[in-house]
Amino acid sequence: MSPILPIRLSTFAICIAGTIASTIGLLVSTIAWYPLAIFGLLTLVGIYDCTQTRHAVLRNYPVLGHIRFLFEFIRPEIRQYFIEGDNDKTPFSRSQRTLVYSRSKAVSDKKPFGTTLDVMAPGYQWINQSLAPTHLSDHNFRIEIGGKDCTQKYSASIFNISAMSFGALSANAVMALNLGAKKGGFAHDTGEGSISRYHRLHGGDLIWEIGSGYFGCRTKDGQFDPKKYIENALDPQVKMIEIKLSQGAKPGHGGILPGPKVTAEIAEARGVQVGEACVSPSSHSAFSTPLEMMQFIQRLRELSGRKPVGFKLCIGHPWEWFAIVKAMLKTEIYPDFIVVDGTEGGTGASPVEFSNHVGTPLQEGLRLVHNSLVGVNLREQIKIGCSGKIISAFDMAVAFALGADWCNSARGFMFSIGCIQAQVCDTGFCPTGVTTQDPNRQKALVVTDKSERVYHFHKETLKALKEIVEAAGLNHPIEINTCHIVRRINANEVRLLEDLLPDIAAGSLLSDEEGSSLPEVFQMYWDAAQAESFAAKRT
Repeated sequence: MSPILPIRLSTFAICIAGTIASTIGLLVSTIAWYPLAIFGLLTLVGIYDCTQTRHAVLRNYPVLGHIRFLFEFIRPEIRQYFIEGDNDKTPFSRSQRTLVYSRSKAVSDKKPFGTTLDVMAPGYQWINQSLAPTHLSDHNFRIEIGGKDCTQKYSASIFNISAMSFGALSANAVMALNLGAKKGGFAHDTGEGSISRYHRLHGGDLIWEIGSGYFGCRTKDGQFDPKKYIENALDPQVKMIEIKLSQGAKPGHGGILPGPKVTAEIAEARGVQVGEACVSPSSHSAFSTPLEMMQFIQRLRELSGRKPVGFKLCIGHPWEWFAIVKAMLKTEIYPDFIVVDGTEGGTGASPVEFSNHVGTPLQEGLRLVHNSLVGVNLREQIKIGCSGKIISAFDMAVAFALGADWCNSARGFMFSIGCIQAQVCDTGFCPTGVTTQDPNRQKALVVTDKSERVYHFHKETLKALKEIVEAAGLNHPIEINTCHIVRRINANEVRLLEDLLPDIAAGSLLSDEEGSSLPEVFQMYWDAAQAESFAAKRT
């Protein structure tokens, strides 16, 4: 025999009964107002749940069903604080975040009792140490960026702040990052949102990123404006100019900042109207072919007073990258640097499919760019930067082995100024004031304190890298190559990266001989690439 009242409605029934009992209780004592208020409110919630048509769970489980939504709302926090293991990378593990927090606060980052990593797991990597370690006097490793056509070369740190725009970051976050960069003598990439007043306040070195929206150097209709470009490019604080072709977290996808979010300060930095949507098209209007792209690079270099000019991309179709290389050879115009962004890179908001399944990971992208430039004898003229989940000194060591000259980090420096990986960057409700434009939330981020943490994170990470370089018997991180890094394949096999990711011979892509010894990607796509178009040749 079925019950008169389904169990799923029992909570609602209790609320109704409590409301009736409290109402009767008023005849005896005014204290009954308190339970009446509680039960009465819950009864109204239950009535609403039964009559609304949006949520089936609430119709079947009035009042009680809200517990499900509460648990769903706090699930990320419950998992992060009580369930997540130290090495669960979602997207950064507790161990990685703790490392950044410790170094940022200049407290001990040492760890007792050995590694918590499974050294027998496939994919585990290490660097071989030397019985004749070196002893270096300084951790402030630097490289000079600037090719044959550049007269204002830049002596850059090998560890810099990756591209993050004002608008995506709060004003206080931008100021803290830039002040930290000023103290530490390293560079701060503006992101495609251009240079804001907050980037200028403390005078830290800037890499000005120019995206397809040409923010900071655009006409009213969104085209490139050379006059406005010159105003920013000649600023002594701007050390390099970076053309953004694509970013790892959403390659091939443009962006839009809705009009209501475009404040006066954002409009000032980007060169748009207050309340006007900021649209970043998926491609550039200043050039449409690899040859035009090289000419645009040359134009930007000349207009900037011959400062270093380069570009950033996440590798997609290999023949498109090869077309850029062939355009360099044909025009003899070379970028001063190239930044390779891996698909593991982060962003404030991205379609899930793009974050998960579009674009090339950093390892393959960086190796392809490095080998391509070696194969056409341009590697010594063009510096390569990289970005994509670089947190620790060992992350940097692997990147150098793959062919990088320097590393950028975005989320690492976000952690240094207080980010707790709440993953609500796109909502405006960042709990630490890092990724919000809410002035009250921003106040939680104290610029003077957090800038010190930026400075310390940079310094302590490079100190750790120095120790790795010394242990390997080397004199500079640039000397790390694929013969130094070992990767476990399975429980019984390990391989050097040089065996897994072979180099190609210098100048081998310029030879007319059969390229049977070249990696498969070159054999498949090099001949299909053409300097005149990003499209592959038809065979």
